[in-house]
Amino acid sequence: MVAPKGPFDDNQAGKRGPASSRPPFDGHQSSHRGPASGRPPHKRVRRLARYVYIRFIRLRSHPQAIARGLAAGVFAGSYPLFGLQTFIGIAIAAAIRGNKIVAAAGTWISNPLTYVPIYAFNYQVGRRILGQSAATNLTNRSPQEWMSLGFDITLALMLGSTIVGLVLAIISYYGCLHWAYHAKSNRMDR
Repeated sequence: MVAPKGPFDDNQAGKRGPASSRPPFDGHQSSHRGPASGRPPHKRVRRLARYVYIRFIRLRSHPQAIARGLAAGVFAGSYPLFGLQTFIGIAIAAAIRGNKIVAAAGTWISNPLTYVPIYAFNYQVGRRILGQSAATNLTNRSPQEWMSLGFDITLALMLGSTIVGLVLAIISYYGCLHWAYHAKSNRMDR
């Protein structure tokens, strides 16, 4: 008994069904390649950076809102609160009427490549402001001393993060404000 032929059989001569209208699958990638395939990695990174730059320029927010959002994100990104930095940055941006998308992007100042240098610097700033000694011997300490030392380290890190975050937020606000006005005037000239 011969099975009835349906519209999806590839071996139908002369009929144009959904399956017969495309070439048979040969196990290899099709001739249409995606936008990133075949390009060297540095060109893909450059293309991605250009895409992000263009998207950033085309933001429809007021330049002050963009600058406030970046400052909020940079401030939140200076804290060692992994996983909460983006939420804190967006919350601060909402409170000061900043751009929330830019705030989320601004928290990226702390990333796996910059965690250690940023937080080590923040700790040193906080330690100097609190007047803590530079040489901390961590051996031969009682559990109570470890607990108090943990609090001292945390306090120095959080204080340093606040001060460094405020300084970086002010710098990023004015830098971004200048850049955003410049980008907006260039867009108006076109």
